Amino acid sequence: MTDVSAVPQPRADAGTASAENGLVVLDGPDGVAVTMTPNAARLTGQSLISAAQCAEQQAADQGEIGND
Repeated sequence: MTDVSAVPQPRADAGTASAENGLVVLDGPDGVAVTMTPNAARLTGQSLISAAQCAEQQAADQGEIGND
């Protein structure tokens, strides 16, 4: 049986991006940090925006509120 408390839950707090020495650092919750090239960060940002729009539409279609 899976312990429900051990299953990761969606986060409502946003990560914070910063530029350091020509790289982009994304700091997330619980000490998560990712360092990316500017191009990788740009592509990640575009992908996140696209996925967020899709998720918002899915939530709207299901009659749920997807905004925090």
